[in-house]
Amino acid sequence: MEVKVQLNNIRITPRKSRQLIDVIRGKDVDKARALLEFTVKRAAEPVLKLLNSAVASAVNDLKLNEKNLYISKITADEGPTLKRSFPMSRGRAYPIMKRTSHIQLTLSEKKEVKSKNK
Repeated sequence: MEVKVQLNNIRITPRKSRQLIDVIRGKDVDKARALLEFTVKRAAEPVLKLLNSAVASAVNDLKLNEKNLYISKITADEGPTLKRSFPMSRGRAYPIMKRTSHIQLTLSEKKEVKSKNK
């Protein structure tokens, strides 16, 4: 069973979000929470909130066990760019691109492999 959640239009560039996302990809929920709580990156707080929301949905809606969940897929894609300009001398204007990102997170259950005892 999979749980998919998405965070849209977060005002952090996708490049900076991916640095954090690459750290927690494939980790268990508990380990990912611990990493996000003690990471100093600005994207850590929104990603932690997204992870907590996904876990709450999995536990309450789908009745999954929190201990068996792990982050199977997490991506940061580019959202709409806010275009601004910075005035310079002689009537010039330099563009400022304020980038946004969309973060998608997918939680999956671990499949336990039963070994044969001889």
